[in-house]
Amino acid sequence: MNKVRIKEIFASIQGEGPYIGYKQIFIRFCNCNLKCNYCDTEFAPDEYFEEFDAQELADYIKKFDLSTVHSISLTGGEPLLAVDFLKEFLPLTGNVKIYLETNATLADRLKEIIDFVDIIAADIKIESASGIPDAYKFHDKFFEIAKQKNCFAKIVFNKNIKDFEIQSCCELANKYNLELVLQPEMTDNALFMEPDFLEEILEKFLKFHPATRLIPQVHKFLSVR
Repeated sequence: MNKVRIKEIFASIQGEGPYIGYKQIFIRFCNCNLKCNYCDTEFAPDEYFEEFDAQELADYIKKFDLSTVHSISLTGGEPLLAVDFLKEFLPLTGNVKIYLETNATLADRLKEIIDFVDIIAADIKIESASGIPDAYKFHDKFFEIAKQKNCFAKIVFNKNIKDFEIQSCCELANKYNLELVLQPEMTDNALFMEPDFLEEILEKFLKFHPATRLIPQVHKFLSVR
């Protein structure tokens, strides 16, 4: 039986994207296949983690009152790195919705568990913020699979965002009918970009893709995980 390293499991509210405010059970997987410049999440198993097999994790989450939660958020790190584990675990979760948070680069692994996922919160990595070059070729293949589910795309950006990056993101969104969520990069739980700049960037996106929203990380304002 496959085992996986889990950094933490907790109940909280979703603080990003169109599902802000919903109560979720968060399962944070260790490890990621990318290293983004702005990443502020501790997912590396350097000091602490717990190891679970599929049944052990299914039993653990039953300690929560699942009748009060909107969904189980698989987050990380990158949950799709543990796809063999997920194929065993997800059928054990019952009727609770599954919300997958992913960097949208592992299309072949998504294909293996797509039937068990309800909502996909996928990143589009722009190099000016993430430092990841030419991620669009991975995203294109990923969204081709993800489009069959309720999927939206999140874009973390800062003052270095380029016009060609905006256009590339919008081309992907138009191709796969995605809602775009613009997420301003934050420092020490505070926005460091001026409102006028944020409005300008939103307007540039709206010119190419009307289904675009600007939503900061609300959980940081509320001081919750």
